[in-house]
Amino acid sequence: MSKTLRLVFPQWQGGNNPNYVFGSELLSHIVPQSNKAETIRVTVEKDFSQELPLENGVIGESGLLEQLAEAERILAEKAPEKVITLGGDCSISQAPFDYLHGRYPESLGILWLDAHSDMSTIKDSTRGHMMVLGNLLGHGAPQFSEKVQHPFKVEQVMLAGLKYEELRPCDHQVDDLKMNYLTPAELAEDSQLLIEWINQNQFKQLAIHFDLDVLSPQDFRSINPGKPNLDLEKFPAPIGTMTLDQIGGIIQDVSEKTEIVGFSIGEHLPWDAINLRRTLESVEIFKE
Repeated sequence: MSKTLRLVFPQWQGGNNPNYVFGSELLSHIVPQSNKAETIRVTVEKDFSQELPLENGVIGESGLLEQLAEAERILAEKAPEKVITLGGDCSISQAPFDYLHGRYPESLGILWLDAHSDMSTIKDSTRGHMMVLGNLLGHGAPQFSEKVQHPFKVEQVMLAGLKYEELRPCDHQVDDLKMNYLTPAELAEDSQLLIEWINQNQFKQLAIHFDLDVLSPQDFRSINPGKPNLDLEKFPAPIGTMTLDQIGGIIQDVSEKTEIVGFSIGEHLPWDAINLRRTLESVEIFKE
């Protein structure tokens, strides 16, 4: 039995964006791989020809629930000590973080590296990837939060990189639940406030959710607001401002204080590779 499980989870329905499938597959090649870790792929429906239905307030609900159930089955069967999840949209973190909380019930914290809260409800949004952290806290979308067997408490979560000054109405749970958060400006100084949160709660283990959207599109282009020729002034969500160096420093700092047992990466959109592939799709030689 492998202690570490790599879960390749090319889920796209939560963000209603088929490009997340290719982003996940490419991410599985980019992220360093240990010979000791076992890799399993979650089966994801890849029929993009039909528009996803709105079901009980969530786009593509049935597919998302089926894939969530499969991820849960895999984790229960393999029973790993650590889980690396390569998405896909942000909703890929629900199953592994819930599983890890069951394994480390008294000593696990969540570091949510994201420019957004991911705490919307079905009254605020129709996209599942905007609700995942809310689900893990027992809020979010009822049909998903009820699947969480080991819900987290507010004090167990730190929103890091949140653009608090740009919160949207759909992010109201940040204030409603009095969430812990650190802005990019606070994190740019050093990791001291983050370390204090870890120490105060005596976390022995940490699950990190790394939404690549926390990064600045000037520093890292393979994200939604990094799409070529996009008018950023019209972008409908807060845009990340952090750099890879900053995120790398934060991860290194926290790893010296606690054990990282979960690491999810989501929202990878490698536009150059996507556009190159799209251009070559119509070339006859690649069809033979």
